[in-house]
Amino acid sequence: MNITLSYKDVEHREPVEREIARHKTKLSRLLQRYAPDLVQVHGAFEKHPRRAQYEFSLNLSLPTGTLHANAQGPDVRTSVKEAFAELVRQLHKHQGKLRREHEWKRKRGRRAAGL
Repeated sequence: MNITLSYKDVEHREPVEREIARHKTKLSRLLQRYAPDLVQVHGAFEKHPRRAQYEFSLNLSLPTGTLHANAQGPDVRTSVKEAFAELVRQLHKHQGKLRREHEWKRKRGRRAAGL
């Protein structure tokens, strides 16, 4: 998995990289089926100049599609954590569609009245 990060007006890069490394291990477990050189993650991190708020956006490029997640938070860790949580939710949904799990769910039949 290739990860690239870009920063805009962010002074503290070390906490961001530590938090991303932690989430990278979790994400790599979900992406074991894909070839490592085909998985690309791009993160853009910026601090709003007038507000004390950080925004983190993630793009995950897979051979089967591209997923996007954005998050805002009052500090670095919150925005990174929310963006990765959103990306994991989207990844679970994407993999479920690829496996066609929606076709395998058993539909509950109606019972006849009076039985």
